[in-house]
Order: sequence, then C-alpha cells, then structure tokens
Amino acid sequence: MMFALARQDGRRSLSRRARRLSALALAVALTAAGCTAPASPDPEVLSAATDAPSRPAQPDDAALTTYSYGPRPAQTADLILPASLTERTEELRTPSGSEAPAPQVVDVVVLVHGGGWDAAYDRSSETEVARDLTDDGIVVWNLDYRGVGAADPLDEGGWPGTFEDVAAGLDLLPHALGEAGLAPGRVAVVGHSAGGTMALWLAARHTLPDGAPGAAPLVRPDLVVTQAGVNDLKTAGAEGPVEGAVQALMGGSTSGVRDDRYDLASPTALLPLGVPTLVTTGDLDAVVVPSVATDYAEAAQAAGDDVTLAVIPGEDHLSPQNPRSDAWAAVRDWMAERGISSA
Repeated sequence: MMFALARQDGRRSLSRRARRLSALALAVALTAAGCTAPASPDPEVLSAATDAPSRPAQPDDAALTTYSYGPRPAQTADLILPASLTERTEELRTPSGSEAPAPQVVDVVVLVHGGGWDAAYDRSSETEVARDLTDDGIVVWNLDYRGVGAADPLDEGGWPGTFEDVAAGLDLLPHALGEAGLAPGRVAVVGHSAGGTMALWLAARHTLPDGAPGAAPLVRPDLVVTQAGVNDLKTAGAEGPVEGAVQALMGGSTSGVRDDRYDLASPTALLPLGVPTLVTTGDLDAVVVPSVATDYAEAAQAAGDDVTLAVIPGEDHLSPQNPRSDAWAAVRDWMAERGISSA
C-alpha cells in the first residue's frame, strides 16, 4: 500500500504530547507506478543527521527502568511504562495473596535509533517519540547498541557485534516485562535511518541459518517499521551517500569481504520476512533518498510480504523523530490499524 503524505530504576519527566496531526487519508495498493524518487538536493552525511527535535518537557508519571543485556554502557535498553500502568505494576510486583496474579499482557513498541551506526549516537534521539507513545498509554522498549568508532575497543560495534547487540536487547524484553508483572502481547519494532536497517533485520532473524549472528530469536516481532532506513546494505555499501557508513559497519565493501556477512545482514537479502511491514520515507530526504524505500517496498511485495509504503510529502530525513510530523503520524496510524493498543 502507499500513503500520500547491572539495571537501574528511575522516574523520568515525560510530557503529555500535543494532539497529533489528523490521520493521513489516502491508502491505495502498492504498485510499481508512483514509486520513483523525486530529485533531491546534495546528500548530507548520514551520521550527522540524527539530532532529535527539541520540545519543552512537561512532567508526568511515566516510569523508566534501564536494563543491561551486556557489560558495556551501550548494551542497554529502557523499559518505559505509561502512567496508566504504574500502579498496576506495583500491585503485580507485590501480590498480597499466596498466588501471584497472572501477568498483564501489553503491546510493546520497540524503538531502534539511527545515527549511521556511529558510536557517538544513542537511544536519546528516540526520546520524543517514546514520550508520544507512553503519553497514549503504550509501553516502549527503547533499545541501544554498540556502534562503530568507539574510543574504547570494548565498546566497538560493527559486524557482528552491533547485530548481536540488538538481537540480545530484543530478546531481553520478556524478562524486563516479567519483572513488572507484565507479558508481551503484540510487538512492533520501529527503527529510524540506520535503526530502520536493524528493525528489518530483527524481524528477519527467524530466517537466519543456525549459528549465524542473531539466529534462533526468543522474540519475533509482529510488525516492523523502517523509517528512512538503509534497507539494502549490499547496494548501499557499493555506492551512494551512505557507502562509507555501511562499509564501516560491515568491515569492508561487498567486494572486499570474503564471507557471507552481507547476505546475513542485509534486509533485502533476507526477504521475505513474513512480517507486516511499513516502509516510510520523506520526499525531501537527501540522506537516505526515497528510492531506497520504494525499491525495498517493491522487492518485499514481490517476495510475498505484506508491505505498506508511505512517501510523505514535505518531510526530510529527521522528520520521523518529530512526534508532530506527518511522518510519525503515518507510523502511529499504521500500528493502530494493526492492533497496537494502549495498555
């Protein structure tokens, strides 16, 4: 389809979001026609295009707990529970009777940040959209991972470490929910830019051969969203504005590496995913140009996947980080139509 458009507990100041833009109206079947990219200005550097839009914070009662899935600082994820759940989870943690109550089943949105897989960037770029979700009563798992170019070699990501990190981080979700007396219902993974690549890869893990990094997942996403994602690592690693970022992630070019890492990492190479997929792009995106989204949507549909393509007029590469944008409204609408609901 195509739209025109060690663990630490804490409380964080999360604001009530402004009423989001009205639902995007037009939804039609995806066809090859209409999937070409418009002309775009000179591309920017991928890793320099991820500063989150600012917005004044208003305090509320959302609860944030940070979990570690490994020993390094970036090997963490935040479980953010909306205010509507905080009292209920306290009851579930401390049952008064001899029998513990059954865990409450909740839908979860997993956020995977972008930044060109560069170690300088982290999950804080997803703060605003995380707030938007929790303000509407939706549980969030904001996932971090090791990137490339870290000062300490132990913090260095790349292949396969970055992929193993996001896999381990997603698989920790049921444990984190269980500590709050909750259990996962529908799980939607939403990634922006470099995180869009990782989101699709997380949805494809069940297709990986035994022994491959990330194989045998404990958590299989029910929905996946790639927002301005680098959806085909093989093509992007061979030419184009993000070639350097991809090669840094993968440890070389497609012709320079001698193993099958690109086949095990690139979402396009792993099609079909077998997971309903939303592919978004802004028609003004000069970092990951719109043709990357349209090409992936066509390939995924041809492979048999349930795919929705959203090309958002007037939006750029950073728009998905802004909860007031049409780009984010498209994601919220698509997930709501597919059953992601408030706790």
